[in-house]
Amino acid sequence: MPLLPPRRIGLVDHAVDLAGPVDTGLSHATALAVGSGEIGETLRVHETLEIVAFGRQDALTPGYADAIAAAQAVGFSVTERLAGGRAAAFHRGTLAFSWAMPAVDPRAGVHDRFTFVAELMASAFRRLGADAAVGEVEGEYCPGSYSVNIGGRFKVMGVGQRLVRGAAHVGGVVVVSDSARLREVLVPVYSALDLAWSPPTAGALEDAIGPVELSTVRRAILEEISEIAELEPASLPIEVTEMGRRLATNHLPEPVRGLA
Repeated sequence: MPLLPPRRIGLVDHAVDLAGPVDTGLSHATALAVGSGEIGETLRVHETLEIVAFGRQDALTPGYADAIAAAQAVGFSVTERLAGGRAAAFHRGTLAFSWAMPAVDPRAGVHDRFTFVAELMASAFRRLGADAAVGEVEGEYCPGSYSVNIGGRFKVMGVGQRLVRGAAHVGGVVVVSDSARLREVLVPVYSALDLAWSPPTAGALEDAIGPVELSTVRRAILEEISEIAELEPASLPIEVTEMGRRLATNHLPEPVRGLA
């Protein structure tokens, strides 16, 4: 029986942070390029600026403009998410991941991809000594069955998925440190959106294992992925990055679009 070719994933490394809508646009463009076959499976795991990413349901909420103002008042920029879910926050103590995977029938594999990525991340966090597991913590922000929690007490990772023709994009946020900063922005944002949640459920890996560098967590994630695939250094074609900047406008929230 012939051996299957190894799974190869292009690892794109950005040395500089990208503003929220620009980063979201780039993820969107990458997914489209993977779906069209222009590039192969592609992964980014990178540090972030201070951003609140709002979901489609948030945009339909009467308090949306107030939620945007609340985020900006504490120094966060805003974007609209590539995938569904409610408001999530990124800051200097978080890692973002953006994983575009080719798929002949993207809809058929939604739950399998969610499970695969969530379990992989939980395993990476266990490498670092965290009691990590997949599952929703009661009262968590942006709740989801595929959140990763620590000991069932607080959430440290959220994940979303966007389907395009020929590909799926799985992306999210890992909170490594400074959970207080996370709560500082989410409390007023969720209040404006009139969403009930329990702030103590917003935690960070450092709350479980002590001080840890972003680079250490990133390395643990990549080591976990390296057990199931070959990671190859990659760069995005200029056409993809240019498309990402054009798509960024689509991810700028309507209440601030005219002010950009």
